[in-house]
Amino acid sequence: MVGSKAVSRKDDVSAFSVDPEQTSKASKALLAHIAKAAKEKSANATKKSLLDDTEEDQSQIIAQTPVWLALTTKRHILDSNRLQPGKIVLPHPLNTDPETTICLITADPQRAYKNIVASEEFPAELRKRITRVIDLTHLKAKFKQYEAQRKLFSEHDIFLGDDRIINRLPKALGKTFYKSTIKRPIPVVLQKPREKVDGKRVKREKSKDDVNARPAAEVAAEIQRAIGAALVHLSPSTNTSVRVGYAGMKPAELSANIQTVAAELVKRFVPKKQDNLRSIFIKGPETVALPIWQTDELWLDAEKDVLADGSEKAKAIEAKKEKPNIGKKRKSLDAADDEEEVEKEEPQAKKRKSDKSEKTEKTEKKEKKEKKEKSSKKEKLPESNDDKLDQEIAERKAKLKKQKKAAKAALDD
Repeated sequence: MVGSKAVSRKDDVSAFSVDPEQTSKASKALLAHIAKAAKEKSANATKKSLLDDTEEDQSQIIAQTPVWLALTTKRHILDSNRLQPGKIVLPHPLNTDPETTICLITADPQRAYKNIVASEEFPAELRKRITRVIDLTHLKAKFKQYEAQRKLFSEHDIFLGDDRIINRLPKALGKTFYKSTIKRPIPVVLQKPREKVDGKRVKREKSKDDVNARPAAEVAAEIQRAIGAALVHLSPSTNTSVRVGYAGMKPAELSANIQTVAAELVKRFVPKKQDNLRSIFIKGPETVALPIWQTDELWLDAEKDVLADGSEKAKAIEAKKEKPNIGKKRKSLDAADDEEEVEKEEPQAKKRKSDKSEKTEKTEKKEKKEKKEKSSKKEKLPESNDDKLDQEIAERKAKLKKQKKAAKAALDD
């Protein structure tokens, strides 16, 4: 009998992981640098105020400084923006502060989920942090205006959204929530999983009274995982940053989170997996990026990603490029010969123009002088003499009277 052989598939790829030693060294160096830089900044401050933070407050501020994992790829991860963030569950959760407030946005009706949060099975510590439970219908009605959305944004630290209505939240909440990634709603699964028969999901029978919500304990566990997870906001770019911890963590805790996030990012979100990966760094808000992993190959496929000089694609790309703005003073290189000829003709044309301009100036001066002379030669109107006119009128009237008398005398005779 022939023995069986283990056949390896081409699709089987070993799980990606970063070097634990390199990650640990980078974590220790980064945390030490953040603490040292913060102390030097406070010590070198030129002006000190009575309102400055105490040493305890400064240590808390340093502890809340975020640490980011920066991943770069050879090709874009996506072709368009993805408004729904991805979640990576961490061994050491991020949001553990009991004072942070949570707003839970659910599917209709909200009363069923309020009862779940208020039930005894729901953890009391988590219940205190959930300050609002609202469904999509009430959210649209109450927070339609921009000012109301801003108020809601400022009242809560974390927003959770039921995965059934998470895709409708961008339209309901608008740019107040989605212009940045600070408080975008995190998707949570609040509905019961569908039953399976023979490996196939069975269609659920819907009814008015059935809310299709998970038990209180499962809802609480889902919320805990969501608020403590690392959020992945993807965009059409080769760079992706994920918050993996804080400066107040221990180096071992930060290193564990970094290893988990790096492995899950490559496994779930990076197309072509490790082949498309270029580098992984960790950094603080104002620090230099420390390398954890780098590839030797800069391109995923050199034939496709790198165009040879003189190829048809390269020529097409160059043809599509915008041509420079050629004005009167700036001429193209192809018209250099024409410029020389034009430059030779320009002096002659300038002389002609100058001669014409001189002639026109002379003629204009002559015309102005003639007009002045004509205006000066014009006869002045005689001054009015009313006395003479009155005498002439009186003499004419007297003559007319004499003529009338003579005419009457002739008729009488």
